[in-house]
Amino acid sequence: MTKTRYPASAEEAAALIRDCAGSGTPVVPRGGGTRLDFAVSGTVLSTAGLAGIAVYNPAEMVMTAGAGTPLAEVEAALAANGQMLPFEPADSRPVLGTAGEPTIGGVFAANVSGPRRLTAGAARDSLLGVTFVNGRGEVIRAGGRVMKNVTGLDLVKLMAGSRGTLGYMTDVTFRVLPAPRATETVVVTGLDDAHAAAAMATAMSLPVEVSGAAHLPFTVAGRFLSGALPQGAATVFRLEGLPHSVSVRTEKLTAALSAFGVITWLDEPQSLTLWRQIRDAAPYAQDRGKVLWRVSVAPTAGHLLMGALRLHAGADCFYDWQGGLIWLRMEADPEADFLRKAIRQLGGGHATLVRAPDRFRKDIPAFEPEAPAVAALSARIREKFDPRGIFNPGLMG
Repeated sequence: MTKTRYPASAEEAAALIRDCAGSGTPVVPRGGGTRLDFAVSGTVLSTAGLAGIAVYNPAEMVMTAGAGTPLAEVEAALAANGQMLPFEPADSRPVLGTAGEPTIGGVFAANVSGPRRLTAGAARDSLLGVTFVNGRGEVIRAGGRVMKNVTGLDLVKLMAGSRGTLGYMTDVTFRVLPAPRATETVVVTGLDDAHAAAAMATAMSLPVEVSGAAHLPFTVAGRFLSGALPQGAATVFRLEGLPHSVSVRTEKLTAALSAFGVITWLDEPQSLTLWRQIRDAAPYAQDRGKVLWRVSVAPTAGHLLMGALRLHAGADCFYDWQGGLIWLRMEADPEADFLRKAIRQLGGGHATLVRAPDRFRKDIPAFEPEAPAVAALSARIREKFDPRGIFNPGLMG
């Protein structure tokens, strides 16, 4: 049986976790419930009672908020002061068909990072401090409000992306950045995957500060911007900043890419919509019965991986992060073994099973199996944080 508890403080959460540790009851930390739940039954510890922005001084560009604070509340407060979360967290609800409200704690627990990761880093790179309760029921405060606390940062970064397997986060402190005053997108039409990879490499080598580089093959490009992109494949580059700077950099990028194909441009409203759709993998919000992978490889290896997959099985995809992130939808079988073997042969990476029918889900690990040495290290870390193994044990199978 699953019970849900709503602690209102770190100390209250610590008491509940001590009780669970004593009885060996699994504990499932939960934010807004917007992502698939792989955990076993037990006690669900919601962060809903730990909501609210505690400290925010726009001049310092740092915020502290309860882990259960809705992401929308955080983003609204930042937008009112011309600021933003630099790592551009995605909304998983469309592709997963889930409800609920994303929370800032959930964002960091899953290390959710969007197209701007190319230049701004992942969510964990913005996380400065965290308060959490470990598996012994001890309240731990790590990091701080500045980047100088190196001792705390290692612990902070371990919590980011741990998905509730190391502890129950109660509040987070993170840096923010000024929001861009202008946004424009350069579109190169008609490139195949290999030429798109070359175009993206060229763009990223230039001093024009591209903040997003993605390739939308012809099979999927028509599903973006309600089909308003030029017909055919679209390789897209985002430039952000002050209006005059964006204009100058757009001209330089256009000149450099003109040899690759026909170039058009998207204005700010179209750009904002397009990159939000890329961020959220919007074309795959339909047909939720089909398998969806999130694959991370070296940018130069993405099109090679897809070449092998298209020969082996029916697959549809688009590329973000200069080709280093592939949103991959399979037409039938997940092809997990073939996919993960191909990734290893191309130099490594990882494939996360985002969505799949239950008949596949029960037999395929959602996360990339760790190498033996890494798995042993991960086990030792979990043992230190959670000696009774009560946190989110369903993710460990």
